[in-house]
Amino acid sequence: MSISTALNQSKSPFNLKLCRRRRLVWWISGLVVSISFLGLILCFLNPSIRAPLRPGLDFTGGTQIQLERSCDSSCESINTARIIRALRELPLPTEDSSFRAKLSQARVQLLDDSKSVVLRFPFLSASQGQLVIDSMGSIAGPFLPGGQAVDTIGPSLGGQLLRSSIVSLVAAFTGIAIYISLRYDRRFAFLALIALAHDVIIVTGIFAWLGLILSIEVDSLFVVALLTIAGYSVNDTVVVFDRIRERGRRDTSLPLSDQIDRAVSATLTRTLYTSGTTLMPLLALIFFGGDTLFWFAIALALGVVIGSWSSIALAPSLLSLSETRNSKKTIVIED
Repeated sequence: MSISTALNQSKSPFNLKLCRRRRLVWWISGLVVSISFLGLILCFLNPSIRAPLRPGLDFTGGTQIQLERSCDSSCESINTARIIRALRELPLPTEDSSFRAKLSQARVQLLDDSKSVVLRFPFLSASQGQLVIDSMGSIAGPFLPGGQAVDTIGPSLGGQLLRSSIVSLVAAFTGIAIYISLRYDRRFAFLALIALAHDVIIVTGIFAWLGLILSIEVDSLFVVALLTIAGYSVNDTVVVFDRIRERGRRDTSLPLSDQIDRAVSATLTRTLYTSGTTLMPLLALIFFGGDTLFWFAIALALGVVIGSWSSIALAPSLLSLSETRNSKKTIVIED
């Protein structure tokens, strides 16, 4: 063993036996991916969603009304069912006979300990929106002067945003696949893409379950989170694979599983530090960033944790399968 190799090993306080426990890693990842797929399927079969994820106003189009209640340190709690019941009892405007159907599809959300009321409808006209605001005064009022916000996105714009989001995701994943395929060995590229798909599927599956249980909707910020997760996941996996490649050049006499274990042990500290420092600002956003960025930060935090797992556990353990085909084969990859 060379001096540089011995020094490299001494720098790592960990001595993981990842390849010996690879079946446990596969079972954990397989179980979580299966649960995620189940959430996506149930979400698609849900008559009120009819999509793998519950789409937000950005994608479906419609009108959102947000009302800020006038109260001191705490507001009197109100019941969302009572608000929906009051909306359905509103008088029908003569200008639009479909107003009743729109009100029956209303979704109500209470934010900041009931200090803010958010109402989402299919597209409402200006007069219909004002009628809804006036009706809320007797139920959730009084409201702060100027504390009313009405956002409207037409169905065509919502559809365009959805198509643009899908195109951006496909373009990003395709670009990553092309780069890794040109830069690395085919096995490395294929496993890095598996790790990427693993991370994205689990994050979307978690939000599918959140949509079913808590009626959490995904919007354009969620697409941004997925793109960020993809970049983070691939970057982390590439670092681990680079270290495995270095081990393959130095420890040519060792089995592939030992090369992988040493490489992962050497990069584990770096991965933990990187993930920890990335999670710190995300936790700050979760606890202090307000409702606008809350679920965006949750998605990113999940992506960081799951991406770290796939980089240091899933992808290297899958690479060890090469040893079962040829136990004497070593990794020597040209730059």
